[in-house]
Amino acid sequence: MKVSELGEFGLIELLASTVAKSKDQKNASWRNLIIGIGDDAAAWQGDSSIQLATTDALVQDIHFNLNVITWEELGWKALAVNLSDIAAMGGIPKYALVSLALPGDLEIERVCELYQGMVDLTQEFGVVIAGGDVTSSLNIIITVTVFGSLGGRNIPLTRSSAKQEDQIAVTGYLGTSAAGLKMLSEGLNWDEETAILVKQAHLRPIPKVREGQMLLRSGVKAAIDISDGLISDLTQICKMSQVGARIKLGSLPVHPLVRTALGNNWQELALSGGEEYELLFTAPPGIIERVKKVLTCPVTVIGEITREEIGQVIVVDEQDKIVPWHQRGWEHFKSHPIHRAQM
Repeated sequence: MKVSELGEFGLIELLASTVAKSKDQKNASWRNLIIGIGDDAAAWQGDSSIQLATTDALVQDIHFNLNVITWEELGWKALAVNLSDIAAMGGIPKYALVSLALPGDLEIERVCELYQGMVDLTQEFGVVIAGGDVTSSLNIIITVTVFGSLGGRNIPLTRSSAKQEDQIAVTGYLGTSAAGLKMLSEGLNWDEETAILVKQAHLRPIPKVREGQMLLRSGVKAAIDISDGLISDLTQICKMSQVGARIKLGSLPVHPLVRTALGNNWQELALSGGEEYELLFTAPPGIIERVKKVLTCPVTVIGEITREEIGQVIVVDEQDKIVPWHQRGWEHFKSHPIHRAQM
């Protein structure tokens, strides 16, 4: 079997099972591990609190196209996607390591601009870039690792904690980043207000770090950040929690400017458009109401967790009739690279 046949998520499961075979409770590192491969970040019991770590690689012509994104925007986004993973656990990001694989003929000024974009974001959240690595490569590869902690909290938000009859909610709006990708890649001429909105969402996303911490404090237990698309990421929660989900198409929060610009295409981008970096979470209705009171960003209930169709997400219309939906979202090795590289 080839990697392309197994797919990204199948490969992750295979690697996790391979590593699990080495589990040894006599090893202190194994005993202290709380969450391993498969969630937004790893978590383990440190000396004084639970520690978190996550890493992501951005590869030229897979994740980004330098004809569309500036170097400072690329630096910002490379760090933002990792901060978003820490946010999805309810954590506090603290330190980052940055490894760069670069062609030898790349101008130094471009590398400085890349780092400036990262530095600008670190100042938003008090994160320190503490080191990394540099090596030569034919293509540009940016790998960022972020370490954080739960700040005294005992249990992080996880993908495996959704319960039957939980409501499903999201922060912010859906489809905005995907609309930005569509506008940039297709050269669409939208009005200035809409163009600024969608471009900002796609190229300079704001990770929901503080919001993730508030979810944890409010009693939420299950969450994920929307990076591969709503249906794809909700499916991950369902599989790991052994539940199903029903979402209402008419409840999806899409910004009015995006609805106007996209026409009937807003549904596809809201359901399957990735790189949102909003938080998708589940909780009982009372906790959802508590979250709405403490967060300043929009919080929208879009459906509920069910016991039927374990591991599956069902989309229904206003009459509760099932809407067939086959476009799940981004998955490495199965999705066409051009879809992500147009960033």
